[in-house]
Amino acid sequence: MHKLLNTICARRPRKDVPIDVLRDRVLFELAYVCGARAAEVCGAYVEDLDLRVDNEHITLHGKGDKTSVVLLDDRGFVALLRLYLARTGYTSGPLFRPSINGGGGPISYNAVLNRWIKYRTTAGVDIEIHQLRHAHAMELMDSGVSLEVIRRRLGHAKTETTQIYAQARDELVDNEIRAARRRRDAARR
Repeated sequence: MHKLLNTICARRPRKDVPIDVLRDRVLFELAYVCGARAAEVCGAYVEDLDLRVDNEHITLHGKGDKTSVVLLDDRGFVALLRLYLARTGYTSGPLFRPSINGGGGPISYNAVLNRWIKYRTTAGVDIEIHQLRHAHAMELMDSGVSLEVIRRRLGHAKTETTQIYAQARDELVDNEIRAARRRRDAARR
């Protein structure tokens, strides 16, 4: 995931990075750090941001007219977001706007998907755009965050939906138990 994001541009971009490239990095990283769907991020407005220091949040409008307020808990990303806002001068309206043929509305999901395909090809990785969401969930799972917290973060109505991430980690659990058993057996010799 990080290889692909860094293919777009560095998290600390040079001043000559084109605004549409900076937009793409912020857009895709926002989906990743929030565990959001790309369509939710495409529809974000500047007014959805609350950037009070140490309490940064974004309100996302998701499937089924659900609204969720998501903590932006990655300081490096928040700094990148602030840079993007400063460079664009956006104070209201769509957070992510098309670079061409923009009629003042938000960037379309299809435009974002086409950009994603270009970046993943350049990076040499075969990752679907929805895997940004999955990667975030797996990162939380690996960090020991409870299934209920992950469920709420992703906006799943049922815990069973979130269980998929726990099941995906069963193999990692088995490997860790095997490694612990080998260390114990080696210490006994």
